[in-house]
Amino acid sequence: MQSYDLIVIGSGPAGQRAAIQGAKMGKHVAVVERREVLGGVCVNTGTIPSKTMREAVLYLSGFYYQNVYGSNHHGQEKITIADLAVHVQHIVQKEVEVIRDQLSRNHIELINGTAKFVDAHTLRVESSRGEQSYAAEKIIIAAGTRPASCSEVPINGRNIVDTDHIFDIPGIPENLLVVGGGVIGVEYTCMFATLGVRVTLVEKRSRLLEFADAEMVEALSYHLRDQRVTLRLNEEVQSVEELPDGSVVANLASKKKLCGDALLYAVGRQGNVDDLNLAAAGIQADARGRIPVDAAYRTAQPHIFAVGDVVGFPSLASVSMEQGRIAAAHAFGKDLHSNPSNYPYGIYTIPEISFIGKTEEQLTEEDVPYEVGMAYYREIARGQIRGDTTGRLKLIFHRETKNLLGVHIIGEGAAELLHIGQAVMILGGTVEYFVDTVFNYPTLAECYKAAAFNGLNKLAKFSTGT
Repeated sequence: MQSYDLIVIGSGPAGQRAAIQGAKMGKHVAVVERREVLGGVCVNTGTIPSKTMREAVLYLSGFYYQNVYGSNHHGQEKITIADLAVHVQHIVQKEVEVIRDQLSRNHIELINGTAKFVDAHTLRVESSRGEQSYAAEKIIIAAGTRPASCSEVPINGRNIVDTDHIFDIPGIPENLLVVGGGVIGVEYTCMFATLGVRVTLVEKRSRLLEFADAEMVEALSYHLRDQRVTLRLNEEVQSVEELPDGSVVANLASKKKLCGDALLYAVGRQGNVDDLNLAAAGIQADARGRIPVDAAYRTAQPHIFAVGDVVGFPSLASVSMEQGRIAAAHAFGKDLHSNPSNYPYGIYTIPEISFIGKTEEQLTEEDVPYEVGMAYYREIARGQIRGDTTGRLKLIFHRETKNLLGVHIIGEGAAELLHIGQAVMILGGTVEYFVDTVFNYPTLAECYKAAAFNGLNKLAKFSTGT
């Protein structure tokens, strides 16, 4: 039986970084991947395909230029699922090659097959080539997740699909039902709406993206409605059926019925732990397949760690990478720390939403005295050039210390633009930094200066009593 210092289960973002961190510490490392290709859900069915599809949608539809050249400006006349899929497949292939090269350069061994615990230090890997057992001093579980399923929603791979099978839809539907108003559901809603599809989004909560700033979500909701999206909030789907003519009906708990050409089911994710035989290792997962861990990502067994989507929120590729790095370091006695409150969030809706730090709602609940500075893309030269009339940037800062408490952005390029505010915030800067800094002109970065002036002018009015 072959032995390793570290075995990582899963080759997604968390698994990759965990394996590389272990290798950088001079350890003998192996990665077990059940797929024939590397990258996990992130590269093959999740983050990379969806974000690549988004770019293809924006390019092919001519969306970027409609606000500049008028709403009658259109891109490709007839867009098909094949048009979107061809670019996605190209990018996925390139990403898989990059990952394989990174693991190879770090002398990390790849083991193809499905891993199962025999005991707390031993894994049996089953593949088409047979079974093989491996022992490890440390084990990191980075098995990822899959779309949650429901017996009342019969996924058929044609007109009723989950997010792993979005490219199985035969063609772009005229009317699409999306069940689930979380990040994935809202992102796909935006993409299809941009293609001219009449989308109905069903969400059982009272608002979309509850963890994001309410003002930014309201701006997104307004934009979606302007794109002819129907938002059915506070509604729950009880069952779904396919009619003889090929259309799909969603039956709501409120006795309403919604009809569409296709339905995308995007309600939550389930941890890929069913085949792991966690009980043999003395570990338990909850009903959604999430494994409890401590601050260092240790499970109930001190030498076994779990990272990435399989441990639950926030389930972001960027955060999963950091979790993998930290877990591998702690596994071999290196004390790494990272502050989750400084993690940025990027939501690739159309337009993008990105943020870091606290929201107004959180600060109000915590009785923190704060002020807000706002800048609008339409008032910035670069925003006018790009034709982005939706974009805005919000700075939240402490009224007394002027320390930056949160940055919230909606608009194209938000996920990139956020990193300026992230750096200032993590380094303990104040909102006055933006006033005293010269930004290239014309750029969207000027929004920081405009928002800082806006917020500080509010404070000045209070201090002068005007």
